[in-house]
Amino acid sequence: MSRVILLNKPFGVLSQFTDKGTEGSKRETLSDYVDVPKVYAAGRLDRDSEGLLVLTDDGKLQNRIASPKFKKPKTYWVQVEGTPDQAALQALRDGVSLKDGVTRPAKADLMEEPEDLWPRTPPIRVRKSVPDSWLRLTITEGRNRQVRRMCAAVGHPCLRLIRYSIGDWTMEGLETGTWRDA
Repeated sequence: MSRVILLNKPFGVLSQFTDKGTEGSKRETLSDYVDVPKVYAAGRLDRDSEGLLVLTDDGKLQNRIASPKFKKPKTYWVQVEGTPDQAALQALRDGVSLKDGVTRPAKADLMEEPEDLWPRTPPIRVRKSVPDSWLRLTITEGRNRQVRRMCAAVGHPCLRLIRYSIGDWTMEGLETGTWRDA
């Protein structure tokens, strides 16, 4: 039977179990949070992103979660600079032109700041002259830093990025840095 673990990955943690960075580096990895043998991340979440990461010991399931060909929806809570207008939201919904091609259409809506949101360490940079807002963005592909690039392409740089769900799995009830079996 496959093992599936849901982790609420903290900011600054690598989505791998070892750090192959520079010698003497002490970056946190999944091994600092999950002490379960033979499970691996199904997909990636950048070091500067937070939220749901699925780990499994089933290679086929790992591929079905991570591969864009299966179009598994992934929902993100995105704190951005400024407040996107309807044109910016529609551009996200239609697909955004990036250097590596046009993205698939996304679901994009403004949302309130999530309730019970944990503080980020370090906190985001705040500029008094520029307001910020939150988006709920659902994509069905997973290009490198795609959500950040999409938001920047419509004029709203990403300040904080939290993956809330992958398919039917969510981080609901998971404190940052904790995990549970799915």
